[in-house]
Amino acid sequence: MRHLLIGFLLSMILAQANAEERLFFQPLNVDSSIDQQTWERIWRSTAQAGVKVVVVQWTAHGESTFGGRDGWLANSLRAAQEQGLQLVLGLYMDPAYYQRHAELDGPGLEAYWQYQLGLSLAQQRLLREQWQLPVVGWYLPMELDDVQFQAPERRRVLYRQLQNFATKLDAPLHVSAYTGARLAPDIYAAWLYELQSLGLAVWWQDGEGTGNLSKTVRRAYGQALPCEVGIIREAFRQVSGDGEPFRAEPVEPKRIYPECHADALFSLGYRPWGAPLRENR
Repeated sequence: MRHLLIGFLLSMILAQANAEERLFFQPLNVDSSIDQQTWERIWRSTAQAGVKVVVVQWTAHGESTFGGRDGWLANSLRAAQEQGLQLVLGLYMDPAYYQRHAELDGPGLEAYWQYQLGLSLAQQRLLREQWQLPVVGWYLPMELDDVQFQAPERRRVLYRQLQNFATKLDAPLHVSAYTGARLAPDIYAAWLYELQSLGLAVWWQDGEGTGNLSKTVRRAYGQALPCEVGIIREAFRQVSGDGEPFRAEPVEPKRIYPECHADALFSLGYRPWGAPLRENR
């Protein structure tokens, strides 16, 4: 009996240690076919897994608003809150974001970012006025990288724009970044720390799922990060090749970096209880 009790306590400790307190959710239009009862089961399992905060990647993607105030996404998120889950709501995402980044430079890129931030601010106001979901933060879907922001002047402009944008929000702003290994690890880490100093919640994607960089290079960037920068662990392994539509399979992510970093997981669809989302896509 004593051994059983010790085993039970150890399992509880391990479960708490592995609890994924923050989990990303990337809504797609195809998810509208999932019924409300299934969403309730998904969010119940999410809470039982130890998740406290769900980060919704976006609430508007181009012309898609996922049904708006009374649509499937808003109703799903209300079900999530009924399970005690807190929300960080993503704002507006331009489907052509990465293409536009590759095409623009200088004043053109600055103007593009300013326009996109304006759309996100309008989306934040709409969410407050119409969706009326309590939030603990806002997420900017436009991911940052050291390919497009390799030039110091681009990073300075971005700093000013994000600084101004964050002051217009009524909850903390979350942003995420990944590396293309264009800046040295220490310079890259200093850049993310500088953004964090604005009061932003800055997240680094660990790249373990996409595997675009070698393990040695990925780990060098992760180990250079200050503790103030959070780490998004990718709970998938990409199986699609170059030029193919993105496909991935779930994996159990490892904890690689020091526990001083805030921790998040990408994403709901790759967790065991997120199977209805995978089957739907």
